[in-house]
Amino acid sequence: MRLIPHLLLAVLLTGTLSACVPVVAGGAAAGGLAAADRRTSGAYVEDEAIEWKAGNRIKDMLGDKIHINVTSFNRNVLLTGEAIDEESKAKAESLAKGVENVRNVTNELQIGGASQLTSRSNDAYLTTKVKGSFVTENRFSPNYVKVVTENSVVYLLGMVTHKEGDDAVEIARNISGVEKVVKLFEYIE
Repeated sequence: MRLIPHLLLAVLLTGTLSACVPVVAGGAAAGGLAAADRRTSGAYVEDEAIEWKAGNRIKDMLGDKIHINVTSFNRNVLLTGEAIDEESKAKAESLAKGVENVRNVTNELQIGGASQLTSRSNDAYLTTKVKGSFVTENRFSPNYVKVVTENSVVYLLGMVTHKEGDDAVEIARNISGVEKVVKLFEYIE
């Protein structure tokens, strides 16, 4: 019973730290996933903070002019979704670049209205199929590659060797329903 007040105190004290929300909310998950990830635990937490900060800034500034997904891997940001016009697309990229510690932004926003629930459900299904195939193929640790799917286009991010990257692309490309695979890898040796 004494543990609960101590945990509450720790959470309250953590609230004074910069980027505390992603740390508190994702701390337990980050610990388990970061152990099998090539990023440092600090980079993992930083990526979570970048996603949260960029997403909130963009939504606050652009509101209903945009449906956006922000993904960060090793401080490289991928923007996917839909923007109502080129100006909104450019503003979203500018806002993401303005987030502390962002190294690079890949802007894959499409011009148009927000995608339908059926399209988003299909994208989630394709992401699950790709990740599942990474596991069943067993060519590399699935935790090395982050998979994002938008409008049946699969984006692959991660810190991989050239062989792991090639294997990931081959696996994703052969999933039924995947229209295109985009590599956003950092290569290591």
